[in-house]
Amino acid sequence: MTQASLPRSEKREASAIARAALWMVGAVSCFSAMAIAGRALSLDHDTFEIMFYRSCVGVIVVTLVITATARWGEIGSRKLGLHFVRNVSHFTGQNLWFYAVGVIPLAQVFALEFTAPLWVLLLSPIFLSERITRPRAFAAGIGFLGILAVTQPFSTEIAPGTIAAAVAAIGFAGSAVFTRKLTRTESMAAILFFLTTMQAAMGLALAMLDGEMALPSISTAPLLVLVGLAGLAAHFCLTSALKLAPATVVMPIDFARLPLIALIGWYFYQETPALGVFVGAVLILAGNWINIRASAREMRGARATGA
Repeated sequence: MTQASLPRSEKREASAIARAALWMVGAVSCFSAMAIAGRALSLDHDTFEIMFYRSCVGVIVVTLVITATARWGEIGSRKLGLHFVRNVSHFTGQNLWFYAVGVIPLAQVFALEFTAPLWVLLLSPIFLSERITRPRAFAAGIGFLGILAVTQPFSTEIAPGTIAAAVAAIGFAGSAVFTRKLTRTESMAAILFFLTTMQAAMGLALAMLDGEMALPSISTAPLLVLVGLAGLAAHFCLTSALKLAPATVVMPIDFARLPLIALIGWYFYQETPALGVFVGAVLILAGNWINIRASAREMRGARATGA
C-alpha cells in the first residue's frame, strides 16, 4: 500500500511519527554536542563553573521567552520548596555528569545515564504513589544487571568517574520524579524559570567556595554558550517529540545516542569501550524497552476501561 492510498488517520499518524523522529534527531545531536563541549570545558572550568555559566545562558533565554509570551503571571512561590528539591536533584546529577564526561569514556557515561528511567520506576511509588507492576520490576532487575556489567564492581577497581555517572542517573531520576509532581500544579514557564535561576545561584555559590572562579575566555565562551543552548534545545526537542508520538516510538530513537557517542569517543578521543560496556548497555536498554512497553499496555488498558 502506497502512502497516497493510506486512510487519512494513518497518514496523520505517519506524518506525526516522521516529525517526532526529526525532533529526536535534534535531541540526540544536542545531547551529544553538550557532552563534547563539556569534556573540552573540563580542562579550564570545574563543574560548578560550567553549571553557573550554563544556567546564566538559560536564564537569559527563559526570561526573553516568558517576556515575549507574557507569562510572568504564571511564576509564583506556592511550590517553592518542591522547586528547590527538584533543582537540587538535577543540579547534583548534572554536576556529576559533567565531571564524568571529562574523566571516563563517553559511552560508559551514556550507558549509565540511561539507567535514569529505571530509577524513576523505583522512586515513583515513594514520591508519586505509583505502583510497581511485575513487568516493571523485571525491567528494573534487567537494568541493574546492566549496571553491574558496565561498572564491574567485583573484578576491577571502580573509577570515581564511573561512580559519578551512576549517581548522576539517580539525580536525573529524582529530577524527573519531582518535575512530574510539579506539572500537576505548575506551568512549564514556572518550572523552567526556577530551574535556571535556582541552579545559577547554586552554581555561583559553590564555584566561589574556594575563593576563585575562572572567567570565560575567548576559547571557552562559545563552548559555554553551546552547553547552555544545547541543554535547553535537547529537552525542547525531546518534549516536542513526545507530544507527537508515543514513548514506545520516541525513546528507542533516543537510545541511538549510545552508539553515536561511542563512535564519537572512538574517532575523536581514541576510546575503545570494553566489552562490559556493550553488554551492560544492551541490558540497560532492554530494561528501558520492557518498561516502556509495560507503560504503553497499561495506558491502553486504562483507555479501554475508561479509567
